[in-house]
Amino acid sequence: MPLEAGLLEILACPACHAPLDDRSSAQTPELICTGTDCGLAYPVRDGIPVLLVDEARRPA
Repeated sequence: MPLEAGLLEILACPACHAPLDDRSSAQTPELICTGTDCGLAYPVRDGIPVLLVDEARRPA
């Protein structure tokens, strides 16, 4: 389930405050931080972004 465009515009990475990019796939719905030093991937569960640094993963 894709996020609403208006919601994505106001969300930011809680670690570095950079904008988030929706790069969800069918298997892994997630939001990726666009910050050059951060790059954390936050999961989206049941259409709700989980913006907790402890729940984020660092993409390879």
